[in-house]
Amino acid sequence: MTYEVWLPFHSDDLEGLPEGLNYRFWNGEQEFPADPADCAFYVVPYMKPSEISVRPMAEMTSVQVVQTLSAGIDHVQPGLGLLPKGVRLCNARGVHDASTAELTLTLILASLRGIPDFVRGQDREEWRSGFRPALADKTVLIVGYGAVGSAIEDRLAPFEVARVARVARSARETARGPVHPITALPELLPEADVVVLITPLTEQTKGLAGADFLARMKDGALLVNVARGGVVDTKALLAELESGRIRAALDVTDPEPLPTGHPLWHAPGVLISPHVGGPTSAFYPRAKRLLVGQLNRFVNREPLRNVVLTTGA
Repeated sequence: MTYEVWLPFHSDDLEGLPEGLNYRFWNGEQEFPADPADCAFYVVPYMKPSEISVRPMAEMTSVQVVQTLSAGIDHVQPGLGLLPKGVRLCNARGVHDASTAELTLTLILASLRGIPDFVRGQDREEWRSGFRPALADKTVLIVGYGAVGSAIEDRLAPFEVARVARVARSARETARGPVHPITALPELLPEADVVVLITPLTEQTKGLAGADFLARMKDGALLVNVARGGVVDTKALLAELESGRIRAALDVTDPEPLPTGHPLWHAPGVLISPHVGGPTSAFYPRAKRLLVGQLNRFVNREPLRNVVLTTGA
């Protein structure tokens, strides 16, 4: 039996793919490349809306593996109930660590040092000098200490921060120090100068950064969201920004894309980037290595990496 694989890359571009599989290119086009019922391994198109990612899943009656190219899986969750029992869902843990960590540091430094104001000044030919906060000697709280959170801490190391505090769903020890449980947030938030959100979007984290969370942040603190827009309560954030008490740097928003006329565009103290944490030149080689490795494991009946869940389990 020859298994069919749907890929958002042309198979000629992926060196080391196993032989004996029938590769079909599909990157979200209206027309499917073949009958979805024959697909055994579905690689979800990258950076496409949920409705595109999910569209073929109801017809994938023979699928065994669904592989995302993002660490988050919220965009495919609406389709999981349409799949047969026993399908393994794998995410792209590790693919976006470098890109997302780079952008996180970019947003922190740009916000603290006032880069958006300098750009606006350059556009007007205005020399806007002044005293700005540095990242050195600051306390940074990373909320969601997984692979990306660890990569962010790697890149914080040369900046002489006073402390990095780590939070995850449950407590554990690392070589760098303790990871606190999410229940410790009320005690940690008032101490942090920079709060970085890098959690997955789940029922437990939706609206995590709500009015109480934001109220516990110290005056002048910076909130950086490189997770998902829904992790932050936009209405509560707007209230804090408009008061001038805290600032924010957001790679993701709720709603997203942020519509024209939304008050978040012009809220004081906010820097917005259009969900660009992952799509960089670092993405392609890492994504291709992941897919080649996964497909070789699939053919050789070896355990797959990054299995998040199995349907019907």
